[in-house]
Amino acid sequence: MFEKILIANRGEIACRVIKTARKLGIATVAVYSDADREALHVKMADEAVHIGPPPSSQSYIVVGKILEAVKQTGADAVHPGYGFLSENANFAEALKPMGVAFIGPPPVAIEAMGDKITSKKIAASAGVSIVPGHMGLIADADEAVKIADEIGYPVMIKASAGGGGKGMRIAWNDIEAREGFQSSKNEAKSSFGDDRIFIEKFVTQPRHIEIQVLGDQHGNLIHLGERECSIQRRNQKVVEEAPSPFLDASTRKAMGEQAVALAKAVGYFSAGTVEFIVDAQKKFYFLEMNTRLQVEHPVTELITGIDLVEEMIRIAAGEPLRLTQDEVRLTGWAIESRLYAEDPYRNFLPSIGRLSRYRPPMEGVLDDGAIVRNDTGVFEGGEISMYYDPMIAKLCAWAPDGQGTSARLAAIDAMARALDDFEVEGIGHNLPFLSAVIDHPRFRQGRLTTAFIAEEYPDGFSGVEPSAEDARKLAVIAAFINLRMQERNVLISSAMDNHRRLVGHDWVAMLAGKSFGITIGEKGGKVVVALGGETPVAVGSDWQPGCSQARFTIDDETLGVKTSNVATGIRLRWRGMDVLAHVRTPRIAELALLMPEKLPPDTSKMLLCPMPGVITAVSVKAGDQVEAGQALATVEAMKMENVLRAERRATIRRIATEAGASLAVDELIMEFE
Repeated sequence: MFEKILIANRGEIACRVIKTARKLGIATVAVYSDADREALHVKMADEAVHIGPPPSSQSYIVVGKILEAVKQTGADAVHPGYGFLSENANFAEALKPMGVAFIGPPPVAIEAMGDKITSKKIAASAGVSIVPGHMGLIADADEAVKIADEIGYPVMIKASAGGGGKGMRIAWNDIEAREGFQSSKNEAKSSFGDDRIFIEKFVTQPRHIEIQVLGDQHGNLIHLGERECSIQRRNQKVVEEAPSPFLDASTRKAMGEQAVALAKAVGYFSAGTVEFIVDAQKKFYFLEMNTRLQVEHPVTELITGIDLVEEMIRIAAGEPLRLTQDEVRLTGWAIESRLYAEDPYRNFLPSIGRLSRYRPPMEGVLDDGAIVRNDTGVFEGGEISMYYDPMIAKLCAWAPDGQGTSARLAAIDAMARALDDFEVEGIGHNLPFLSAVIDHPRFRQGRLTTAFIAEEYPDGFSGVEPSAEDARKLAVIAAFINLRMQERNVLISSAMDNHRRLVGHDWVAMLAGKSFGITIGEKGGKVVVALGGETPVAVGSDWQPGCSQARFTIDDETLGVKTSNVATGIRLRWRGMDVLAHVRTPRIAELALLMPEKLPPDTSKMLLCPMPGVITAVSVKAGDQVEAGQALATVEAMKMENVLRAERRATIRRIATEAGASLAVDELIMEFE
């Protein structure tokens, strides 16, 4: 077994590898850029080596710097994590002369499967189903448009060396094909150092289902079932689960056999993933093979009980697989939600800054047998950088079989409660969106495709509108909080005895455009609330002024709600809802209806930078007339290009920035007449 492993990565996955290495008694080495000097993976490792400036092109993907860190620390193995150099065959090959093991597949397999054009040819020869497309290299945008026309729209434009949703675009016409080709090419070059592009038919309404394979250096190869990864936004996975609610045993077996056949065709060993798209008739087509550990590997670990990182280490050390295909058992159901520093209320634009509050839910086995797990690489007080992937954490929930309800629904409920309990403040993040997806009826029913988000949130995400029943629950909670605050107020010392305040019983709660008459009091040691003459409900909670998250019990239902005071109101966040509640006396509520509404400033004639980032292109100049949908500027942030387009026909009055400029959120890019 190895004595010291260097992790050529950062963030969550570096921390994940360190945990398993520590369990095996193996020392670890972290590498870090200037931006990661205080990062969690640096603090967790036994040693840490500085490798350069913040941009990954000057640090994490510079092979020479990683090799120098290996020499400096005497590490006898390198784990690449995912992304960066994890699928770089030259890096894996460069370790061989040094006598250092690469904890991953052989370079020849990385090279063959890492090139999506070559991999499809190999897959076809191995008897694996593939999607029709153009497997040759594409010289320029004109050729891309010609090929797309021949295949037939819609088409998927993809980076040959791509992954993680980067360098991918869907085109429905010639214009989108031309623009998508250039954007994919640019993203591919900046993310992978390889700008080769290919085009294939885009299968509409598909599911994205992948098979986890595991092989040793002695010719043994098995698969560990599938993961359903259909909940995606811009080809980036958001929610994954295992197993898939769609597959039957025969389809699972067929997909697993094809995945193993492909792995054998390239002499594969270590952990790897074969991705398929599956249509409504359960016909499946090879998409690509990721020759590395996947981001979503925890859901497979939860349903199989296998530590994939440990198996990768043992395989790299020359050990044989410790189980056969017949011994693989899939137990229970697991779901993973990716928590990103992306603001769903601003069209999921990246957010950077300091985590002023970071409190994950409690991990481990819950009272009902469910398991909560949180893989993360951040901590409270740490910063989210603009230079890297915006992932904050991967929250996982697992539920056992045979609990009176389906394991999948039990896992969904466990995930919903865990998201309710997860506190993140200081940056924009997608927690409310994750809660909305997990609680969505279509998701609970398992009716998924890769178009789920586009279909259910066609105009973006603006929060979940409370139903009448949910509004009543939140009104009851607001009344409870108001009662506790009023009780504290009357305890203020030095008040005159004959002027001491009394807490009233009658209030009006206003939230989400609804108004509720409330009667509240205590009976038998419990708080009792009645809304508008309805049957009173008993409310219990350990909430006290200053609490930012608490559990509230309304009769027999328990809700985990995030709370905060905003001016004279109470902000309540639960299950994707974000409401501001005002609890007032009946007279003040009556007067509040007469108050004028303050309107936001008019920015309709301005193009503001929607995220912190670098302006990579300004596509117009002062005096130009632009049409709706025309590209105005391009902003790059967190390795993704974002094209800003005109919302309507207009004339450019002035350009306030230039290509290469770094802008903050809401900084002016241009003005319209």
